[in-house]
Amino acid sequence: MTQALRLQTFQRRRPARWPWVLVAVCLICLSIRLTVILMGPATSEAWLHFWGFRPDDVITLLSSQPPREWLDPNLAGLITALFMHADWLHLAGNLAYLWVFGIAVERAVGHIRFALLFLVLGGLANLYVAWRLDGSDLLVVGASGGVSAIIGVYLGLFPGRRMGLWIPLGLYLQFARVPALLVIGSWFTLHLLYSVFGPMSQTVAWSAHVAGFLLGLLAALLLRLVPGSLQLEFRDD
Repeated sequence: MTQALRLQTFQRRRPARWPWVLVAVCLICLSIRLTVILMGPATSEAWLHFWGFRPDDVITLLSSQPPREWLDPNLAGLITALFMHADWLHLAGNLAYLWVFGIAVERAVGHIRFALLFLVLGGLANLYVAWRLDGSDLLVVGASGGVSAIIGVYLGLFPGRRMGLWIPLGLYLQFARVPALLVIGSWFTLHLLYSVFGPMSQTVAWSAHVAGFLLGLLAALLLRLVPGSLQLEFRDD
């Protein structure tokens, strides 16, 4: 065995990174949800307003201040909204998608990059929502923008990967390995249709899903241009 082959074999056998950032994000979201449940109605409402953001407030603030003053604490809601969810179904859906796609992404890009991708791209997706819904006073919360960004990064890094799914066939479930491009492409198409033709769903904006996904896909393509920035040898989910 040549030295290059030995090095390649060693790299593939290295222990995969433990996705501690992904675990931390999930625990924070769960903790906040449990805290809100344990609070009284008045305090819970205050927490929703603290963690979330209103599109009209964001756009008013950005339009009334010069760019050098845009780092305003009142804009933190674009980021903190990623950790607040309207109900358990909303939370469970986001964490399920984040867990399925986030493990491979964090192992590939590293812990710090994963955190930045989730927070920065999720915040930008929320900013897009604020711009699109300028004038709306509807409170927006949810990790959808950040989760969708991670899904976009996943597709950009592993476009040829196949995903294991249980597919219902009559009364039985059949396990099959389906191309990730087909699974994510179907998901994106559905959310694109919702964002164009569907209404806001209480405090969840469908457009955040679309914006986050496209930003994540672009980020993955840019990361591929940086030598040594990825560890794609960890290909096990």
